[in-house]
Amino acid sequence: MEGKKVSESAVLTAQVMSPLDANIAGNVHGGIIMKLIDDAGGAVAYRHARSNVVTVSIDRLSFLHPVFVGDLVTFKASINMAGTSSMDIGVRVEAENLITGEVRHTASAYLTYVALDADLKPKEIAPLILETEEQERRSRQALARRKIRRQEREGTLGT
Repeated sequence: MEGKKVSESAVLTAQVMSPLDANIAGNVHGGIIMKLIDDAGGAVAYRHARSNVVTVSIDRLSFLHPVFVGDLVTFKASINMAGTSSMDIGVRVEAENLITGEVRHTASAYLTYVALDADLKPKEIAPLILETEEQERRSRQALARRKIRRQEREGTLGT
């Protein structure tokens, strides 16, 4: 199977946050941001696998700054690692105040997706072609997260 470059599946989406996305104080609900992160990450996984995918885990989701009604929120998503059927995808979230132009890094997340075939069984995916030192670093970090997840499942973390 021919490999794919990170740039072939990367996604950049943006959305202006509305009052329907927020609480009465005007802060956007974290769950709304989480859904949009999963949407962006899922789009990357679909593009890489060219098949149905499912979210397996969110390894880390850190909210760094609040998002407010009226902010333009940008989701930058790209694949960090491709296994046999699984993918590690990172999503960076930035919120821009459209009046002042201030841009805040508001959240980051790492998600794992698995590609599925027509019978809903894991499907082999294309290997990932890493072209830059940054992509190689992200791939190493993704492999470390994968190792920790495996140790947690097996109950061997810290032993």
